[in-house]
Amino acid sequence: MDRKFIGIIPARYASTRFPGKPLADMKGKPMIQRVYEQVWQVLDNVWVATDDKRIEEAVLNFGGQVVITSDQHTSGTDRCYEAFCKVGAGYNIIINIQGDEPFIQPSQIEIVKNCFEDETVQIATLVKPFKGTDDFEKDLFTANTPKVVLNKKLEAMYFSRSIIPYIRGKQHTEWLKEHTFYKHIGLYAYRADVLKEITSLPPSTLEQAESLEQLRWLENGYKIKTGITEVETVGIDTPEDMEKALRFL
Repeated sequence: MDRKFIGIIPARYASTRFPGKPLADMKGKPMIQRVYEQVWQVLDNVWVATDDKRIEEAVLNFGGQVVITSDQHTSGTDRCYEAFCKVGAGYNIIINIQGDEPFIQPSQIEIVKNCFEDETVQIATLVKPFKGTDDFEKDLFTANTPKVVLNKKLEAMYFSRSIIPYIRGKQHTEWLKEHTFYKHIGLYAYRADVLKEITSLPPSTLEQAESLEQLRWLENGYKIKTGITEVETVGIDTPEDMEKALRFL
């Protein structure tokens, strides 16, 4: 089967920690434009999915494609599926790109796309190894950075805000030297039929415990293939994160 990829960038204006985040200025361009420009060159089609007229106007102003979706969605995945139903005819794989990842690289999109060369892959995402030189407290211990453990097939076994696995008999300061820990980068891709199925699932107990939506899929028996990237990304959740991102830019 031919693989036809459509990129969808869910973007909402209301954010408890950073209202109006997609429109935040990044040296002359709104953040949503920087995300769009990073990914459009390696995808067959790209759309922003939003429930806000201000975001719609901003996307149209820079020449992007935008679709209005419901304001009742509780996750980017749900918004992504509604957008796909409206504008995704002819495409069979959907890539869900976080609207707050302005430094996502085309090479990372390609890694996720390549996962679907295997026709059995249902869902794919990205992970990045922590380095032995990373700071345990700041980089690995923080609950804001989800961790993931992989099986031999590079499929996700579990995601957690806690550090997994636990290294028994070693001081915490030695953990990064003893094992390869993986950071989850929240870029997802799904086959169209799988996206339809997972958006109809009720929230799961593990998902509610960790506040990680992908645990719902694992708990219901779906497989999540991972692609490994060495490229660092800078996600933006707060105005303080934006200050760091502007320095990075």
